[in-house]
Amino acid sequence: MTSLNLSADSVASLYDLKVNSLDGKPVDLAQYKGHVVLVVNVASKCGYTPEYAALQKLYTDNADKGLVVLGFPSNDFKQEPGSATDIATFCTSKYNVTFPLFEKVPVKKGPDQSPVYQYLTSTGLSAPTWNFCKYIVDKSGKVVQFFPSQPLKGWPATTTPDTQKFLDALDAALKG
Repeated sequence: MTSLNLSADSVASLYDLKVNSLDGKPVDLAQYKGHVVLVVNVASKCGYTPEYAALQKLYTDNADKGLVVLGFPSNDFKQEPGSATDIATFCTSKYNVTFPLFEKVPVKKGPDQSPVYQYLTSTGLSAPTWNFCKYIVDKSGKVVQFFPSQPLKGWPATTTPDTQKFLDALDAALKG
């Protein structure tokens, strides 16, 4: 996938983008308009990989409230070496993942960064610094908040799907 060199003004919302599913089929993110979307860069060989279970629980428990979890595998941190088939098999057999997974993409800033992550970071939010970083996107497709998986300046602790600050932000987006 090529870089779009997005600016904050060139794409109005996440829902203006098209991506490929894990099995290579085109997906128009506009289908998620009106939902709160949690975008997560995922990896199968990471210390945070067990978060798949918590992400699946969030998805299952909140789908009726309008939450969609979108997983974007990335090998930027050398922890997602597998093929699309390997990833799909791992996620379904180990964690019973049913939320949408997309093709493996670069998430770090640079010329090959995925258009999704170009958009997510176009408002000044950090690009992922490790696997399982979380972006909450509101019902209109605007990025609400970024949650790093590892401590960053201003973030004293690891953010997991059961961290209260994260859950509060997600709940506020779902009520918004």
